[in-house]
Amino acid sequence: MSSEDQSLPLGVLDFVGIEYGESAASAIAGAVGVARTVEAAGYRRYWVSEHHNMRSLACSAPELLIAHVGAQTAAIRVGAAGIMLPNHAPMKVAETFRTLLAMYPGRVDLALGRAPGTDPLTAHVLRRGQVTDPAAEFPGQVGELLAFLGAGFPAGHPYAQLVAAPIVAEQPQLFVLGSSRYGPKFAAVNGMSAVFAHHMSPELAFDVLREYRRTFTPGGLAATPYSAMSVLAFGSPDADEVLTFEAAWTLTMRNLRRGIREPLRPEAVGEFARSADFLDGRRADGRMVTGEPKAVAQRLLEMKEEAQVEEIVVVSPGTGRNARMGSYRAIADAWRQVA
Repeated sequence: MSSEDQSLPLGVLDFVGIEYGESAASAIAGAVGVARTVEAAGYRRYWVSEHHNMRSLACSAPELLIAHVGAQTAAIRVGAAGIMLPNHAPMKVAETFRTLLAMYPGRVDLALGRAPGTDPLTAHVLRRGQVTDPAAEFPGQVGELLAFLGAGFPAGHPYAQLVAAPIVAEQPQLFVLGSSRYGPKFAAVNGMSAVFAHHMSPELAFDVLREYRRTFTPGGLAATPYSAMSVLAFGSPDADEVLTFEAAWTLTMRNLRRGIREPLRPEAVGEFARSADFLDGRRADGRMVTGEPKAVAQRLLEMKEEAQVEEIVVVSPGTGRNARMGSYRAIADAWRQVA
C-alpha cells in the first residue's frame, strides 16, 4: 500500500512565518515542528512557498527548506508550492529537484508558478535586470524543465547533449500552481496536475477547477486529471484562538497593501481583533474556513467535492505556531469523523 493510500487527502502550505521577536533560525526550526506534527496527524504533503523581500517570512529558498524538512521527517511528501519559474533557470530547477529526489525518493513535489512571488523591484533583481514577460515565457520554461527532468529534447536541439545531474529514476510529482484562470487551463491543455489558490482567489476557485477537469487533455504527464485546492482554514474549540487567527490574517493583508512586511506584534493583533473595523467585516469575503474543528472539516470536505479536487491544502498563517499545530491536528481528527 502506498503512502497516499494511508494518508488523508490533506496537505499543508507553510509560509514559514517569523513570529514577532523570534529569529529566522527559530522560525525554520518551527517549520520542522509543523511538518512533523502534520506527518503524525496523517497529512499527505507539507509544502513551503517562495516569497522574497519579506522580513516576516523565512521562505525565500524553498529548495533548502525542503531538504531540511525532508531530513527530519520520514514519510510525508515535501515540496514547494511553488517554485516561481520566472525567477529560476529551468536546468537549475531540474538539478535541484533531482538532487532532492536522490535524497528522498518518492517524496518530492514541485508546483510551478509563473508569478514572481514578490514585488516588481525584487523580481527585477532576481532576474539580474533582464526585461522579461513571465506570462509569455512560462510555457517555454515549463517545456524546458520537463525536458531536463526526463522528457528529453528533440534531436538536433542545442540542449540535447546536456544532462541535469544527478540522474534519477523518477520525477517529482508536478503541479501547475495558479490563482487565476491561466494555471488550471495551462495544466488541462498540457495534461498536468493543478493546484489552485482559493485563499487568494476564492471567487474563481470552484469554476476553474471544475473546468480543469472537464477540459483535461490526457497524454501529457498524466493520463487523468488530478487537482488540489488550497484553503485558508483554522479549527479550534477556543473561540479566542479562532478570532486571533482571523484578525492576524486580515491585518497581514492590510499591512501588505501598505507595503509593511514586518512580523505582527501580538498586542497589535489583539487590539485589531477587538476593533469594530474588524468585527463588522469579519469573514465578509468568504475566504476563511474557521471555527469548531468538526465544522471546519465538514466545510472543507464540501469544498473538495464542489471543486472536484482530489486534495485540500490547508493554509493557516499567522501568530501562534502552537495554535496552528493544534488546528492541524484537530482538523485531521475531525476529517476522519466526517469523511
